[in-house]
Amino acid sequence: MPRPAILITGAARRLGATVAEAFGQAGWHVVLHYGNSAREAEAMAQRLPSAEAIHCDLTDSGSSAKMVERLAERLDDWRVLVNCAAIFRPDDVTGLDSATYDRSMGINAKTPVRMAQAFLRHARSRAGRTVIQFTDQKLENTNPDFFSYTMSKHAVHGALPMLAQLKEQGGATRPEDRIYGLAPGAILPSHDQTPEEIEISHRLNLLERKTGADEIADACLFLAEGHLASGETLFIDSGQHLMRQPRDVIYLARGMTG
Repeated sequence: MPRPAILITGAARRLGATVAEAFGQAGWHVVLHYGNSAREAEAMAQRLPSAEAIHCDLTDSGSSAKMVERLAERLDDWRVLVNCAAIFRPDDVTGLDSATYDRSMGINAKTPVRMAQAFLRHARSRAGRTVIQFTDQKLENTNPDFFSYTMSKHAVHGALPMLAQLKEQGGATRPEDRIYGLAPGAILPSHDQTPEEIEISHRLNLLERKTGADEIADACLFLAEGHLASGETLFIDSGQHLMRQPRDVIYLARGMTG
């Protein structure tokens, strides 16, 4: 039997790479999107049982949608699109940086929505199609840091229930199609964190434990099976989204170590 296919954006590094490894080992054909990490993507494509690497600049939403259309022409059982790639650049509520805002909204919101629309119009799969959009626990536990990034995640999160209703508006979706959000907490090192800051920041959640990247991959495998109602968001953050933290954990941890 041919393998079901999945496209993962930002698949060469960080959480995207962990998700790609999990699907590859689970028997999927994995399409590894990369931006600037060609060497890592090609190495992973060689390592996984069935995979290919594909480049696209996600700042160009039109080209990104065309990439989806081209893949749909040749993938006979394309079941899942995982929009994992994002940029996480600092600015704050006291001074929005215009360039950071434009880039964040493009890569983190506009491009994944256009890719999801193209996927639902063109991808072929009798088993149903699923979009998994990475968001952030900041949707519920908001603070004024990383202002443009947080706005972009709110924007793409707001699109999910609308995309889930496409079938009600005469769109291309079918009853078995699913649109999901996946909201991670602090999992991997960010920016210039020291080892001590990483250890502290990753435990600033209700369970006081480090959430593993493998838990994100397991959540994607679960969502790919379509068990939840379309439009739902799954938080994988050891309860961080249930807290009220006045700043990003990068800065909270830095204050504890300084």
